[in-house]
Amino acid sequence: LTKEEESEAEVRREDQENINTFGRLNARLHECREELAVLKKKLEQMDDASTELMMGTGDTVMLNLGNAFFDLCEEEATEFCEEEVTRLQQQADKLEEEEEEILQEQKQLKSVLYGRFGKSINLEDS
Repeated sequence: LTKEEESEAEVRREDQENINTFGRLNARLHECREELAVLKKKLEQMDDASTELMMGTGDTVMLNLGNAFFDLCEEEATEFCEEEVTRLQQQADKLEEEEEEILQEQKQLKSVLYGRFGKSINLEDS
């Protein structure tokens, strides 16, 4: 920054609280995105499992839950997959909603902080 671009504004308590809030929101945003990526991978795996079950012959299948395997008929396994997809999709929707709320709140904070400090503050991800 050049000397003219620097803001001489004093950092007030309110400003510091806004900066801290922005930082916490940014950290949570990254956590949400990571959790969402994991959920999407699980959803993809469940979709693949459902596809495999549809191509099955009606025999029993082995369902892996944690460290255990269970014998289930194809119908029960399909039902389990559908319930799991619904549960995972609800979690993903909730995370996407939280991400949108965070982005809106960050937008408001950016407006306030850039208005006060101009180019002297950087609130962008690198």
